[in-house]
Amino acid sequence: MSSSVTDSRAAAAGAATVYEQPLNERMRTFLRLDFLYQQTLFHEEQPDQWSTRAAMNSLLEILAITARGDIRSEVLKELERQMAIMNDYQTKPGVDGSRLRAVLTNLGRLRTELNSAGALFMQRLRDSEFLNSIKHRSSIPGGTCEFDLPDYRHWLDQPFAARSAQFSDWMSTIRPLCDAVTELLWLIRESARPRPEVATAGTFQVVFERDNPGQLLRLTLPLGTPLFPEISGSHHRCSIRFLTWTDINARPSQTTEDVPFLLTVCS
Repeated sequence: MSSSVTDSRAAAAGAATVYEQPLNERMRTFLRLDFLYQQTLFHEEQPDQWSTRAAMNSLLEILAITARGDIRSEVLKELERQMAIMNDYQTKPGVDGSRLRAVLTNLGRLRTELNSAGALFMQRLRDSEFLNSIKHRSSIPGGTCEFDLPDYRHWLDQPFAARSAQFSDWMSTIRPLCDAVTELLWLIRESARPRPEVATAGTFQVVFERDNPGQLLRLTLPLGTPLFPEISGSHHRCSIRFLTWTDINARPSQTTEDVPFLLTVCS
């Protein structure tokens, strides 16, 4: 089964819907982390308690993801790789020097902030009894009801300004990591230009170069199309099937029509 997300910026522009498929574990983690981060940023700005609960759930999922492996190290490696790529562009003709310097400056700032945070930068949140009590109950359906967590209910009853100040403090801990991931994903998405392709009878195969494997596959379809892609594969090759959506009561079926689309292989 494919792992795909809609590029909200493209959809908002009214032009297209973009589906993404990570081609390695690092990219899969980055996409999940950024998804949760953007979700948290959205909900934390809303004053109602339900939005605060949604923001809290996203924050706890970020903590769960960062508990697996050394994600900070992975982000720092990718920052170094992207900075090396950007440095190589300085010797190429036709490059916008001022924009390149701005990108390098921003990458350097993100690297410094993440380095300064230290390897145990998340420990403060992981040691919080308040957050841990919510995390443990969140695994139970309805487990964060007020009769289960009266202290959580009491905190949610505080004025929005007080809740927002506390949540901003928690966010300041994860921000260096998440901001770096957001910037890296933008650079990776911008690393290649889309090319037109046609999926014959709704199927398409992508074979990647051995010496230059991609990190992220992007498929662009017209906004409002009844089709969506199902992508499976790895960093060696991918298979794409275009399915027709009807409604929630009918199983999507593979189209037999030729499907024009834009394909971008980001490295």
